[in-house]
Amino acid sequence: MAKKKALKSKTINIKNKRAEFDYQIIDQYTAGIVLYGTEIKSIREGKASLVDTYCYINGGEIFVKNMYIAEYAFGSFRNHATRRERKLLLNKKEIRSLENDTKSPGLTIVPLLLYIDDNGRAKMDIALCRGKKQYDKRAAMKEKDAKRELSRTFHKEY
Repeated sequence: MAKKKALKSKTINIKNKRAEFDYQIIDQYTAGIVLYGTEIKSIREGKASLVDTYCYINGGEIFVKNMYIAEYAFGSFRNHATRRERKLLLNKKEIRSLENDTKSPGLTIVPLLLYIDDNGRAKMDIALCRGKKQYDKRAAMKEKDAKRELSRTFHKEY
């Protein structure tokens, strides 16, 4: 009998916190990422960032640009570049759909979440988004503050 692998208690979820604030999410996809060996090791340590990242389609392939993955501490001279373009793995049908949608003005593809799945592979949740106006952002902040105040009043002990 083969032994089952012990699940790690530490899960890696690297979020793009600004994405939900700056964009209205229309459609979501889960994509695999083509990575080098030292990149996946850095992601497993949680040393990556999705700040100011975006996706674009070129030649029927989708890429993520400006994603930061820190250099692996124990890497040799073959360590990876920290902000290189990385290819995402989606079906051709999904890529064509995204390509047609992004041709309309105001829509873009933004990474939302970078995580390690149950099989140990790096996955990225990307979304087709439309930018929010300033008044939409203010309304979202007011709503968030109101929810926070309500939760504080219910949790106070007298």
